[in-house]
Amino acid sequence: MFALSAVLLLGAAAPPRQASVAYVIDGDTFRLASGERIRIAGIDAPETQPGHAKCGREIAAGRAATTTARGLLQGRTVRLGRLGRSYSRTVARVTLDGRDVAGELVRLGAARWWPRGQRKPDWCHG
Repeated sequence: MFALSAVLLLGAAAPPRQASVAYVIDGDTFRLASGERIRIAGIDAPETQPGHAKCGREIAAGRAATTTARGLLQGRTVRLGRLGRSYSRTVARVTLDGRDVAGELVRLGAARWWPRGQRKPDWCHG
């Protein structure tokens, strides 16, 4: 009964699908050729906009993260495993050529792990 309730409440996970990345918005968000916005699950990249970033260091890191994500994703075909929605974006596990994109962005220093329910990483103090 509990399992059925959880499925009804959370919704069944959509099967993975392939899609083309049209434009990388920032270090953890991109837009598909279809127009759908995707948020990469499990990570946080620094913000690029003064109204969202908490300090100049975060803005600079955000610009670098965006450049890294663009080099990795823009114009490429990725595989998406939809997990849910957040701020008008689809949250998904993203893979590229069999590699986990979240892990790759963390490895490259463009993002940090952000487990669900934990505090957002601080880009201004370390």
